[in-house]
Amino acid sequence: MFIDETWAKTNMTRRFGRIKRGQRLRALVPYGHWKTMTFVGALRCNAITAPLVLDGPMHAASFLAYVEQVLVPTLRPGDIVVPGDIMVMDNLSSHKGTAIRQALRAVGAKPFFLPPCSPDLNPIEQMFAKLEVLLRRAAERTVEATWTRIGILLGDFTATECANCVRNSGYVST
Repeated sequence: MFIDETWAKTNMTRRFGRIKRGQRLRALVPYGHWKTMTFVGALRCNAITAPLVLDGPMHAASFLAYVEQVLVPTLRPGDIVVPGDIMVMDNLSSHKGTAIRQALRAVGAKPFFLPPCSPDLNPIEQMFAKLEVLLRRAAERTVEATWTRIGILLGDFTATECANCVRNSGYVST
């Protein structure tokens, strides 16, 4: 199981477009006030589990609440929980706090931390890349619509695709 977080915004638009040669491509891009949300989730070999969207950035208290209230109920004894390199890149030591370790160990999970700056070792990054493309395509403009769209889009990730992300990062499932 791999855990990581990413952002979503209400001003996300496609980065590229197509149009007939000689014509100008016009697209509306929001200007001004937009909202940033944090999406955190866990990737297993066969599914995305424990998704949560927060209004605003992730901090120590919200991550502890996520672990205790959302992640721990989905864990089974013997699960290995990998909080990805985003924790190292964010320099938030609270992701490795004793309360979080205790909550994980209470259900028999074993925390394992990836080396710093190694997104290639975290297969959930591939899932986030696809999610970002799909969110840009959807172009939702409100927080509620973005939350709803993320929930809908998570259904697009099949068990085969999740397994392929894990395999592509060099892990072999048993």
